[in-house]
Amino acid sequence: MSGRSAEERIAREIFRNSKALTDGKAIKDVRENSKKATKVRIEVPWGHIAGKWWGPKNARPVLCIHGWQDNLGTFDTLIPLLPKEFGYLAIDLPGHGFSSPYPPGMSYSAYDYIWLIYRIQEIYGWKKVSILAHSLGAIITFVYSGLFPDKVEFVIALDALKPKIMPDIVDYIQTMLQGVAIEDERNLNPNEPPSYNFADLVERLHIGSYKSIDRAHCPYILSRNVRKSTKYPEKYFFNRDGRLKFLLHLLISQESCLILARRINFPYMYIRCEQSVVKFWEEEKYLLEVIEELKKCNPHFIMHQIPGRHHVHLTNPASVCGILEEFIRKNCKSTEEKIKSKL
Repeated sequence: MSGRSAEERIAREIFRNSKALTDGKAIKDVRENSKKATKVRIEVPWGHIAGKWWGPKNARPVLCIHGWQDNLGTFDTLIPLLPKEFGYLAIDLPGHGFSSPYPPGMSYSAYDYIWLIYRIQEIYGWKKVSILAHSLGAIITFVYSGLFPDKVEFVIALDALKPKIMPDIVDYIQTMLQGVAIEDERNLNPNEPPSYNFADLVERLHIGSYKSIDRAHCPYILSRNVRKSTKYPEKYFFNRDGRLKFLLHLLISQESCLILARRINFPYMYIRCEQSVVKFWEEEKYLLEVIEELKKCNPHFIMHQIPGRHHVHLTNPASVCGILEEFIRKNCKSTEEKIKSKL
């Protein structure tokens, strides 16, 4: 057996199982990606943040942040198509993928993820950060950008822009607290959670994403989202922290969203997918108000609407890479900021 970790062995097994879905393309992709990307481990007080770094290591990379209950695998098909003179650091958020979960007795909050951006920027000593983010990652990036506009070079927001307006905050918080208490108890249970064969894993992710992730691309997420069952040799169980189902999202008023939008004064690109479920998160008027505020206050704001579902950057990266390439080449000055690598 090679020196691969248990996580790496499971990931390769998942991709081998995917041959029937992808005609071997996924396993070929992951092999090529593993040659091009370097594993990253960022030490934090509760454990570590896992990541992969593509491209140059002596200059500040573009920080890539995934969505809720996904992992950095969401960028595996896209990053290899982006300009290769720049670096890209994709991370697993806490409790996702190969990153450490929070200790027992704690809950997850999107506010913590905003702080994580700040923490990573401080750890690496970046004067500014450039961010490519999807879904929840894009939402926390919007807030970070409005709070610290002087610390951000540019943002690419994939199919999410702002925190949604909660219609009933009291009921929402009650549901979240009750749910996280149940999941915290489950985490303390030594018994293995429910396990599934590969086909069932794919189907659960496909349906759970509202069919946004087609079956052929499910392995890119599953490869960092499951562990091998100790009871059933041919089965797996999901390793993401169950408390994430009850992550406390950002409770920010519409007026606060507009204030944040007015503070963003750097290149900011929002890509909206036409067949996305995101449009049902809240009344569209709230999103349109923020878009109009960004257009009015920021001459560097750009918006594109493209065909596709919420995960189009994963399932059809060619449809977005041209837009991203032009924006990155125009706005990324990271190669001018040399850093001391912490790899």
